Amino acid sequence: MDFTKLYRPSALNSFQFIAVTGLIMSGAAHLVLHYFVHRLPQGFTWLYACWAALYVVGSLLNLFGKPSEGHHHHH
Repeated sequence: MDFTKLYRPSALNSFQFIAVTGLIMSGAAHLVLHYFVHRLPQGFTWLYACWAALYVVGSLLNLFGKPSEGHHHHH
């Protein structure tokens, strides 16, 4: 099992990449809202749980997916 698929940027799949990007953007928005607006919308912190869940699903697909599946699209 290749655990570098969990942290090496070039090995991340789309789900993991979206989750990491979402986490970074949510963190930046959290800082802006906290320091400049001085309040957070109700339920804002649930975004972190959603990004974590998406990352876990992407990681499972990346680790246990069929290695023979290429990055091609079926039409």
